[in-house]
Amino acid sequence: MAMNLSSKVIFKGITESFGAAIHALGASQLTDGVINRSKRMMLDTLGVGLLGTQTAVFNKALKYSQVHSMDFDDTWHPATHPSGAVLPALLALAETLPSRPSGLDLLLAFNVGIEVQGRLMRFSREAYNIPERFHPPSVVGVMGSAAASAKLLGLSPSQCSHALAIAASSAGAPLANAATQTKPLHIGNATRRGLEAAQLAQMGLEGNPAMLDMDSGLGVYYKDYSPSAMPDCASGAFRWILEDQDVAFKRIPAHLAMHWLVDAVRAARGKLQETVWNFDLSQIQRVILSVPPSRYINCPLPTTEHQARHSFQFNACSALLDDKVTVASFDQAQINRPALKELLSKVEVKTPADNHPSFDKMYCEVQIETAQGESCTARCNTFYGHWRNPLSQEDLVEKFIVNASSVLCAEGLEGVIDVIGNIEKVKECSVLGSYLRMSSNTHEQAYSTTMF
Repeated sequence: MAMNLSSKVIFKGITESFGAAIHALGASQLTDGVINRSKRMMLDTLGVGLLGTQTAVFNKALKYSQVHSMDFDDTWHPATHPSGAVLPALLALAETLPSRPSGLDLLLAFNVGIEVQGRLMRFSREAYNIPERFHPPSVVGVMGSAAASAKLLGLSPSQCSHALAIAASSAGAPLANAATQTKPLHIGNATRRGLEAAQLAQMGLEGNPAMLDMDSGLGVYYKDYSPSAMPDCASGAFRWILEDQDVAFKRIPAHLAMHWLVDAVRAARGKLQETVWNFDLSQIQRVILSVPPSRYINCPLPTTEHQARHSFQFNACSALLDDKVTVASFDQAQINRPALKELLSKVEVKTPADNHPSFDKMYCEVQIETAQGESCTARCNTFYGHWRNPLSQEDLVEKFIVNASSVLCAEGLEGVIDVIGNIEKVKECSVLGSYLRMSSNTHEQAYSTTMF
């Protein structure tokens, strides 16, 4: 019997659509806006990663933790750290390929890895909030690493789908390890295992071809999983998520929510100094913090640097004492200061119903009361560095220089800035690795053998 062709439906599964898009996306589809934003992400990630090579976590876990070892890397919406699992995988892979990928190849693969993460996070409304059960980069990060690596390897559509399926079996890390030395491993492991998944797919290993379609696939991580196919990148329906949703760049090495709080505390502190003659911090009787509800960043008495990076109370008191929060604020000597511990005992945390646990909607408000009856209040709705109030290019480059100069010599610094700034024109991206190995004598041996 002849088939009625008009009634035939061609169905492409969700996982299949992702594999097809990873394979088909081309450099000509990168827009000026996406190129500019992804360059900023790459430069910031390199600076944070270089600084991270000096941490205790790096010394214990080596290359699997450097980018997130100080919680200083970029943050996206829905909530994840998008760059840290992708860029190190691509830099490591690029050095092993005989084809010598160009800077544009690297840039395209990076954006593919970022795009896949953005698409996956939009499969759940739960993902839009500050996480409660698992650390998002451990789930979408490994998928982004696999997608980016598959793109740089030039895998077929089917192999790209299998790379995602294989990577999904390495996804997930409980949020209970936040505020510990293990948290940085979440992104380090995502980097490594995503790269391995792409290499295994290249060798012919296969996974479930419907991994993204199923509640028992990637859907196990979300209570409200609702996946959708990637648009055909050859059609006018495709648009990069990064085009419309920028990332936040951190000014302090701590959980992103601390940025709202620190800006609010500094504003309240300034008001107090202006209104109270000869004001002394010892006069503070009570500090009230109005913040979004989130158990893992409500740490009243932190004893370690990682707890301090996830503590509303600690960051508020540090900003009150020093009028700033910096890398040095999380040194053990600073955490143990008697004046800081005294202030911590005066902090009260409130979680108003209108303060939603979302990086796009939250706010932080601080009220400082003195023993003399004075009171000052300040609120931050959008901190400097948030996607609604982005860091200037000058300040972003300055952050990179401050972070990376602890490891790289002057020539290395200048070289990395120049290469990333012109990455789409660079003939061989291996030149970036050359500059990244221009270490100062102090760090040369350790860095040259372990970074990326």
